[in-house]
Amino acid sequence: MKICVGLSGGVDSSVAALLLKQQGYDVFAMFMQNWHDADPTLHGDCEWEEDRFVAEMVARKIGIPFYFVDLSKEYRKRVVDYMFDEYSKGRTPNPDVLCNREIKFDAFWETAKKLGADMVATGHYCRKEAVLDEKGQPVKGPDGEPLYKILEGSDPGKDQSYFLCGLSQAQLAKALFPIGHLLKSEVREIARKADLMSAEKKDSQGICFIGKVDLPTFLKQKLSPKEGNIVEVFDAYYENNPQYQFISDTMSSLTCDGSRANLITSYISEDKEMPSAAATPLDGEKIAALPDDVLLRLSRPVEYDINFETETYRSGKKHIRKTRYKDNPFGKIIGSHEGCQFYTVGQRKGLNVGGHKEPVFIIATDTEKNIIYVGEGHTHKGLSRSCLRIAPKEIHMIRPDLAFKPGEVRHLSVRIRYRQPLQAAWVTMRDNGLFVVFDSPQRGITAGQFAVLYDGEEMIGSGVIDK
Repeated sequence: MKICVGLSGGVDSSVAALLLKQQGYDVFAMFMQNWHDADPTLHGDCEWEEDRFVAEMVARKIGIPFYFVDLSKEYRKRVVDYMFDEYSKGRTPNPDVLCNREIKFDAFWETAKKLGADMVATGHYCRKEAVLDEKGQPVKGPDGEPLYKILEGSDPGKDQSYFLCGLSQAQLAKALFPIGHLLKSEVREIARKADLMSAEKKDSQGICFIGKVDLPTFLKQKLSPKEGNIVEVFDAYYENNPQYQFISDTMSSLTCDGSRANLITSYISEDKEMPSAAATPLDGEKIAALPDDVLLRLSRPVEYDINFETETYRSGKKHIRKTRYKDNPFGKIIGSHEGCQFYTVGQRKGLNVGGHKEPVFIIATDTEKNIIYVGEGHTHKGLSRSCLRIAPKEIHMIRPDLAFKPGEVRHLSVRIRYRQPLQAAWVTMRDNGLFVVFDSPQRGITAGQFAVLYDGEEMIGSGVIDK
């Protein structure tokens, strides 16, 4: 069998190529370029020439052929243009998921196939297995081909299955993940023993195969800056807000014991939580009984509409007439920004606002009015949500045999961003989409990102978050 390894110059893909070679496969390496330094649209601090040099030296050390392919046009068309379009709408896309679905396992695979490859391998930390029936026989899909499943990587700190959530069965059938069963420390040790040039190379960061890019600078290449207000939302806004009260009442109606639901997340970061009220278990049967329109409304975030009135006053010894905003119990204008499209929900850095005891986070953006809404502190009511929706056209099930039936409810684990600990949730399919109701409220649910579904170790599907 002839296998093409996507060699990036990093230690993971290097060891993937080495292991396949040691296992006796006919292996060749291919390095892909996804952008040009001369291109003003993208500029990262990860120099592709250096990566290519390391990749070529690794291939030479292993003793496998090395090829180079320029996929920058495809990358621009399928990934970069999509990113610009999503950000212009105030949404936050995930380019790494798109890169894998559209480039690595599509455009890259097509090039590898022309060079005689039967399979394509990458250095992702995840595992692929054939789906077997009770007798241990391969299960076949509607097209008569064997079905495959994707499992989390064995290293819990490096699992990268999230980035592969968009793969189809056709793509998965031709994919190999040689290091998914290894720990990162084991991968580096294998590289050291083989004296590979990439053994001590730091892990890449930033956009897939491009590197660390300053996002606002990147977006300003096509999206024009436009000054707008930053509005801080006070707690009083939620006391009589119909949507927030609806969410509170509806979530409380779903608890097993009828107690009030906790609407504030305890999640701070991948490895840190703050003390808060324990999650109140939800009743799956009650969720199944919710009408479609109730679920749809439950998945909608609170919208903000705070009007600020001005007043005239006299200032100084000369009593110069000036204008200021009247105090508002619901919020306050605390600064300005260069455009909603440059910011995302949950963001803390880059706001340049001070005078607060606790960190200030973005809780919503309004692209039509060009307003950013923020809240102070990890426990701000606008930072947490309990339900999200995936539109019907955005639902992707990796295995067709695991597709949801209309009205079906399952208790699964869900991840809404890479490296986030898996979160327990009830997932139900309706005519107007797939709804995820979390056992515990989630911080920074962001439109455009991917919600990824897991059943135990297996990643079973995903979808783009609607709002």
